[in-house]
Amino acid sequence: MSTADIEPPSLTDETRSRLEEVAAWSAVSAAFGSLGRAFICADADFRIIHGSYVLDELFGDGAAARIEGRSLEEIFGRDLFGTSGTLRQALTAGERREGWRAQLSMADGEARLISLSAAPFPQNLRLACSLRVKYVVVLRPSEQDRDDVLGAPVTVGGLVARSPAMARIFTLVENLRHTEATVLITGESGTGKELLARLIHDQSPRRQGPFVAVNCGALPHELLEAEMFGHARGAFTGAVRDRIGRCEAASDGTLFLDEVGDLPLALQVKLLRVLQDGTFERLGENQTRTSRARVVTATHVDLSKSVREGRFREDLYYRLRVVPIEIPPLRRRREDIEPLAQVLLARVCARHGRALRFSPDALRVLLGHDWPGNVREMENALEYAVTVCQGQTIHPEDLPELTGDKPGTGVALASPPSPRVGSPDRGTGDYEHLRSVLDAHHWRRDEAARALGISRITLWRRMRRYGMLHEET
Repeated sequence: MSTADIEPPSLTDETRSRLEEVAAWSAVSAAFGSLGRAFICADADFRIIHGSYVLDELFGDGAAARIEGRSLEEIFGRDLFGTSGTLRQALTAGERREGWRAQLSMADGEARLISLSAAPFPQNLRLACSLRVKYVVVLRPSEQDRDDVLGAPVTVGGLVARSPAMARIFTLVENLRHTEATVLITGESGTGKELLARLIHDQSPRRQGPFVAVNCGALPHELLEAEMFGHARGAFTGAVRDRIGRCEAASDGTLFLDEVGDLPLALQVKLLRVLQDGTFERLGENQTRTSRARVVTATHVDLSKSVREGRFREDLYYRLRVVPIEIPPLRRRREDIEPLAQVLLARVCARHGRALRFSPDALRVLLGHDWPGNVREMENALEYAVTVCQGQTIHPEDLPELTGDKPGTGVALASPPSPRVGSPDRGTGDYEHLRSVLDAHHWRRDEAARALGISRITLWRRMRRYGMLHEET
């Protein structure tokens, strides 16, 4: 029998289908790769079906294979792809989102800041690589589009931002990922200093080690030393056994000292020694121990002023601020308010098992507030709003009384402003006067509020008090 008489075995339909799918994936991967883009395909459960070969170029050989079967939430974070994640909600609603920045985490702990766009995959496309594909995510290294920072927001490590100021911070953190320099984070309370410290740790060579936090302002001074450096048995009343301190526990990881400006002078000396040569003694013993912890600190106070006033050691100050990072308050980066509010709302709604959205007026109220308590104040305000909101949309009257604003900004005062000429009394004539003003302005709330000399929310609260909210025509 000649070789010409031998026919190759026929392929099964399943094998042929698989080969065609592989060929299609390869063609699409090559097309996106020629543009420097990677892509990820996910099924209806947001679980990854395929990752293109460009992921191997970004994260090393085998990266694309390692993410197959993992969820988008697992590699991009819950703020984007969790049950109530911003992008997941948009994709489920059939919408696409472009230019978001996020941290992509690989199985080995390596993470990288990338720019991504996500969209539902057309279900009527016959030439699709796989009928299982429901969503597609296209990504590229974020350093390629830093000039477009005012586009869509960045969400990294729980931090959400759109402003140039925060983009510079994210870039700095990314540049620090191969170093172990000491970092000092400054900023007002509630700006997210600990979240930033965790992000620095997660993107550092020590990401496989522990992240150990100590709040230097939360403990009495006599207990803080034992907490930081440990103690020997019998060192003080109640010390019934030896105990390692946080400094020792953080070896090969990161020691985060929050509110380091509250550290007493005696402990500042011991911390300086740790930074200089990595040595310390536990409370109540003379044995010298070592710590290999990287130190990241944070404070809301002006340490340079504390140095001038003799409350903080100058040599320690310069040891801590090798890399200084200041997080601006929300009032100085108003571009971040709306995306931050959207992500916080999704997070709060997830805790309450609800799905709510903001009305345009409610967003204007949030944008008009100075947020002296920063992110912490905003999350508390949204917790209140989700609790009291009766429908599916949060309106200004659902928000709590926000302090620190002036009448006419669209935000209610904690206490009402002084009555003006023509404003209603708080007595029996209040209801009639309020109705007459509303009638005179055809129940247009903006005009009525200006005529009464009160904010719009104060007007709405009075209307609700008298059952007028459903009387408008």
